[in-house]
Amino acid sequence: MKLLLDTHLLVWTAGMASAVPSRSMSAKALALINDEENLLHFSPVSVWEVAIKNAQGRAEFLVDPHLFRRALLDNGYIEIAITSEHTAGVANLPGHHKDPFDQLLIAQTTVEGMMLLTNDETMARYPGPIQKV
Repeated sequence: MKLLLDTHLLVWTAGMASAVPSRSMSAKALALINDEENLLHFSPVSVWEVAIKNAQGRAEFLVDPHLFRRALLDNGYIEIAITSEHTAGVANLPGHHKDPFDQLLIAQTTVEGMMLLTNDETMARYPGPIQKV
């Protein structure tokens, strides 16, 4: 299965867990991520989110975005491009919340036929291929 991980899960799996205070991944998330049958993907939107929130000093994002991206690639994650089809897909989403990073991740999974893994309750409320872990 093709999996796209949300930014928080990516930060944890990219070996940056020390940047995330007192949080850990569920056994369900670890099982899906460690399953060799699954292809793990990341979006540039997650690197962008880390860059912006790191510059704001947000504790859970105190990760150098260059090192973050490199760690994902070094760990075998596949980068998917952001296309205009993805950005247009945001228009079809209900207004559960206004986080543009999350909305783009959701649109990408829908367009690309991937499963989005998230630990975010709000993201999990969106329709489509989203699994809360």
